[in-house]
Amino acid sequence: MKIFLYYLLLINLFGFILMYIDKRKSMKGRWRIPEKNLFITAVAFGSLGIFLGMRAFRHKTKHNSFVFGIPFIMVVQLVGLASYLTK
Repeated sequence: MKIFLYYLLLINLFGFILMYIDKRKSMKGRWRIPEKNLFITAVAFGSLGIFLGMRAFRHKTKHNSFVFGIPFIMVVQLVGLASYLTK
């Protein structure tokens, strides 16, 4: 369980940093991180980091796939974790 908590911390930090990097690149008109990679990070339990990055950097907040998709992924993960932990 301890390893999983470290994993959660790292993957969410990674997601937050990805959003920062993508925002900076978008402001400079440079190559961007594919949205697919951001969603893969979210599905790999980095949804909180992606969500916090969206809010902190005001990035991808006009994309409905992110505005609704990332919170949806987060809720599904929380429900799944709660179900697993209550067994």
